[in-house]
Amino acid sequence: MLFLTLIASVLIALVSIYQFRKEAKNYHQDRLERKENSIVENINYVLKTTTYPLTTENIPYIFKDKIHELSDIHSMDINIYDLKGNLLISSKPVFKVDTIPSKINNATLRILQGTLDKRYIEFLTVNGNQFRSSYSYIKDNKFKPLGILNLPYEEDTSFYDNEVKSFLIRFGQVYLVMFLIAIVLSYFLSSYITKSLQLISDKIRETNFSKENPKLELQDGSKEINVLIESYNNMVDQLEQSKSKLAQNEREQAWREMAKQVAHEIKNPLTPMRLTVQSFQRRFNENDPEIKQKLNDFSATLIQQIDTMSSVANAFSNFASMPAQQNETLNVVKIVQLALDIFNENFIQFQASEDKIIAVFDRTQLIRVITNLVKNAIQAIPENQENKLVLVSVFKQANNVEISVKDNGIGISTENQQRIFEPKFTTKSSGMGLGLAIIKNIIENYNGTITFESEINKGTTFTVSFPVAKHTKTL
Repeated sequence: MLFLTLIASVLIALVSIYQFRKEAKNYHQDRLERKENSIVENINYVLKTTTYPLTTENIPYIFKDKIHELSDIHSMDINIYDLKGNLLISSKPVFKVDTIPSKINNATLRILQGTLDKRYIEFLTVNGNQFRSSYSYIKDNKFKPLGILNLPYEEDTSFYDNEVKSFLIRFGQVYLVMFLIAIVLSYFLSSYITKSLQLISDKIRETNFSKENPKLELQDGSKEINVLIESYNNMVDQLEQSKSKLAQNEREQAWREMAKQVAHEIKNPLTPMRLTVQSFQRRFNENDPEIKQKLNDFSATLIQQIDTMSSVANAFSNFASMPAQQNETLNVVKIVQLALDIFNENFIQFQASEDKIIAVFDRTQLIRVITNLVKNAIQAIPENQENKLVLVSVFKQANNVEISVKDNGIGISTENQQRIFEPKFTTKSSGMGLGLAIIKNIIENYNGTITFESEINKGTTFTVSFPVAKHTKTL
């Protein structure tokens, strides 16, 4: 914008200079014509009143005294040439006559003779000064040419030059003031616009698909800013709608997958139950002496499959609806030790950086987390492996308590690491793959995280982290 203003100012200055020069040129042209007309009238009057015969040869005698009077009256030099261009008389002093051309050049004579009004203006530059030299014929009362009148006129442009200089100075001062005002206005205007844009930019940067995004409200904004805010608010509405649809689709998809898994897990024990009943029907003989033992075996098989179905139902029920949280302020070190007491394996080791680390957690759920992780660590170590080790550590890191369960088992393959927390995913031959998914759900409910590091044939370390309590009173 300032660049365009500068260009406009330069163009205004150039046009103004051009206009001043044009006015100066017109002024000098009009002034020369007025003086020339006046001098011609005076010369005609002299010619009418002279007693000398009106011939070219008598011109010096006729204007011997009059030419100086006319020069003084009109403040101009007057030169008179004969029809061949030779100087006859001049109003200049004798000692300056040598500076006057004694003869008009032939080109000027030809141009003068060829003009309709027998008048010609020649433009000259002498010592850096601009001159207009007027040539016209002096005629007698019968319009017969007697000589050539030459009026050298110097174009004094000092007045206009001073006017141009003064104008440029004033124009520059005005432009400087306007330029400074424009800078100040631009600064405040840009600050106002930038502030609004910065607010919108911050809101767009904070926009997150996983949380609620507030709409923008800005008072006294420009039309463009208001359009931008309206577009942002529309985008937030569309984002919320998309999020709701996506959440609904995810829930429906999750329940569909869960239903498939439940159906699959229930069908697994139903098949052997059906086969067992059919086989018992075919081979049933009430007179068989071992009928009682066979009936007991048959009942045991059915009860085992029914227990399997019950465990499947319980596992999915626990995953679908976790029990209500009982927030307790407890000593994490003590609870972890309590959870480890149920294990009889002598290769399980425990260490803690402090005797007491206080946090707010559900006692039962924390025991469930430790039990599940330790059980997974034990199952990850092959039965025939020597130097088995499961190391459980509790320590405080900044404002968090961290529990790590490390084993030296077979590790987790790279392709399975991305799916380790997915429901129904398992690398074991038994189970439904809900343990780690349940643990992750429990930990995240307490603003915590669960991560792991694993290396094939070297082992895996699971680390649970959640905030310590702000108060140290334990239950």
